[in-house]
Amino acid sequence: MRSRTANWFECKIRYEKVMDDGLQKKVTESYVVDALSFSEAEERIIEEMSSYISGEFDVTDIKKAAYKEIFFSDDEMADKWYKAKLQFITIDEKTEKEKRSTVTYLAQAGSFNGAVKNIEEVMGGTMIDYVIASVAETTLMDVFEYSKGDKKDDKPEYEQ
Repeated sequence: MRSRTANWFECKIRYEKVMDDGLQKKVTESYVVDALSFSEAEERIIEEMSSYISGEFDVTDIKKAAYKEIFFSDDEMADKWYKAKLQFITIDEKTEKEKRSTVTYLAQAGSFNGAVKNIEEVMGGTMIDYVIASVAETTLMDVFEYSKGDKKDDKPEYEQ
C-alpha cells in the first residue's frame, strides 16, 4: 500500500466498446490522471488511452478532482476504486471544542472491507485523530499517476 499526493484530474472518455456479446456500444468511462493543468490532463489521458482503445474516442469532460491523496494497492485483486471521506479531529485551544475537517481520499481495493483496511493501514502510521465518515465504490476505471520517467527533470538536457 502506497499513497501519493498530486494534482488529480477526473477525465471522461467516450468510445465504441466491443461488449461480451460481440456487439459495439457507445460507453463513457471515467479515469483519473496526475497533471499540472487541464491541457496537460487532456494530453495525458489521450496518451494513456491510445494504447487501450483501438479506434476513435473523445474526451468529453475534465474536472479537477478533490482527492487529497490516492492510496494505491499492489494486490492483483484490487480492481476497484473507493472514495473515502475522513474527518480529522482537532481541539480548538481557545474554546476547547472539538473541530472536524473533512478530507477526501481515493483508495484502490478489491472490496469495501479491503478499502477500509487500506485506509486504516495508511492512516494508522500517522498521529492524526480521524474517523472514516464514508466509503463508497466509484465508477472510475483506472488512475494514471506520473511514473518517474514522465516528469521532466528541472535540469537542462545537457546537464543530465
